[in-house]
Amino acid sequence: MGSLGRRASDAGGAVLAAGTRTLGAVRPAHKPLHPVGRVVRGRLHRRGLEPPIGVEFLDEPGDQQVLVRESRSIGLPEHLPDIHGLAVRVTNPDGSPGDLLLATTGWGRLTRFVLTASRTTYGRPMTTLLPYRTSVGPILLGARSEHRGVVQLACAIGGGAWRSFADLAISREDASDPTISFDPVVNQVTGLDQYPAVIRLREPAYRSARRSRNA
Repeated sequence: MGSLGRRASDAGGAVLAAGTRTLGAVRPAHKPLHPVGRVVRGRLHRRGLEPPIGVEFLDEPGDQQVLVRESRSIGLPEHLPDIHGLAVRVTNPDGSPGDLLLATTGWGRLTRFVLTASRTTYGRPMTTLLPYRTSVGPILLGARSEHRGVVQLACAIGGGAWRSFADLAISREDASDPTISFDPVVNQVTGLDQYPAVIRLREPAYRSARRSRNA
């Protein structure tokens, strides 16, 4: 990345961090980001990709229990549209946690990178918004739900076609834990690496959020 890109990432990170600090000052006892939500248990059924793309989490079939948090980004009253979030915690092969964070966006080649508001959690598609770095190029993850309690996960290389690789069955079993915090910068899914620019953009905001929670 050139110096211009680094400056842009630093500037964007500073703006996000400032916004997070402001929200944290307003509601310091709660999450400044996605404050309204619930944590439940789920089961992730990975069908795998054929042909594979070189990322074990996407390529290999498997089943595992996961934690899921459905949330409202701004925390507006329920009758108003909000940016909805979906956080999924998986267990990596080495036993460490890996967090995926998605938010309501569009589904098209360009709109998949644009946040949108919805009245309900799954009223719009969701994506990770920012891509992961892989050997085949930038990978974006997406989620859509057509049936209550089941979320289909897909991936796309850049602006390419979506490819479904897993189904997430979400239970109604409450798994609330006041200490849990989903953080895609600290808890990365094996094989889905964060671009340095993405870390530079996200880390200041998540650092501010961590400080707010500790306060």
